Amino acid sequence: DRDGSVGFSPQLATEFVFKQEMELSLIGLQNAGKTSLVNAIATGGYSKDMIPTVGFNMRKVTKGNVTIKLWDLGGQKRFRTMWERYCRGVSAILYVVDAADRDAVPISRSELHDLLTKPSLNGIPLLVLGNKVDKSEALSKQALVDQLGLENIKDREVCCYMI
Repeated sequence: DRDGSVGFSPQLATEFVFKQEMELSLIGLQNAGKTSLVNAIATGGYSKDMIPTVGFNMRKVTKGNVTIKLWDLGGQKRFRTMWERYCRGVSAILYVVDAADRDAVPISRSELHDLLTKPSLNGIPLLVLGNKVDKSEALSKQALVDQLGLENIKDREVCCYMI
């Protein structure tokens, strides 16, 4: 422009408007498949030889205009007290459940409902991911919803997907 002002750039405006950042916490009992899920999201790959997450890992993944900051939190009993701290203020809580480990589902339910009672997490959407559905002993989606008591969660959006 002759007057030295900066012109309007539709491309820049579009990038600004549609660029999104999300922060997600990925939690669940040990061996549910959280780290494998993070790796699949980040690289599209899968590795059978995973070691348990000690404490937490953080990974930033960019897909198109969306940047996702993923907190992958250890699922062993000693790390579960950290879950609340890393779930505060996130866009959503992703709760991963091994749908084929029927003995662990009641513990998973208890830990989930205990976490959701924390006032600092009120209203944060919950996405439950039933993992390992390729195994013959895996629960159906409805059985997982029932056994986790997801119908009883009323203070937030709740979705369940089998992966």
